[in-house]
Amino acid sequence: MLGTPRNAKMPGYGLRAGLTIMRATLGVFGSSRKRSGCRFDSNRGCRESFRQSPPLRDEREAVGWGAEAKPMLIVHVHVHVKPESVADFRQTTLENARLSVQEPGIAGFDVIEQQDDRTRFVLIEVYRSPAAAAAHKGTAHYAKWRDEVADMMAEPRHGVKYNDVFPEPQDR
Repeated sequence: MLGTPRNAKMPGYGLRAGLTIMRATLGVFGSSRKRSGCRFDSNRGCRESFRQSPPLRDEREAVGWGAEAKPMLIVHVHVHVKPESVADFRQTTLENARLSVQEPGIAGFDVIEQQDDRTRFVLIEVYRSPAAAAAHKGTAHYAKWRDEVADMMAEPRHGVKYNDVFPEPQDR
């Protein structure tokens, strides 16, 4: 949005609304200060003063987690499949994904394929807790998937673990 001509239009929003959204976002994420009742003036920007946010007790508050809240666990499993095994891998993985999303500890399970290399996949597994990830690995459908795809791999799969930032766990 920076450097956008004054007469430019955003789909569904006027320029003022877009700039207000952008400035409010920069105000929240760009510093530790929050805007208080900001009235936008197209010539002068926000006409009201900043108020200082209270200091953060720990890093989790910076992204909206309460003191007792625990982030969900998201795992991106990177898979490189042998070219002759792509169809079988896809079928076996989709069966595992369909059964996985029925587990109470799993908030999401996406299977994505790289656009420019059909032998590369990422499994995006969203667990409600680390215990849910351990429970998933104890299921019969996971053991079946793991055993069936082992010989389909061009190289060992590897996972990268993430904590969620947005959306809030209760919104999943």
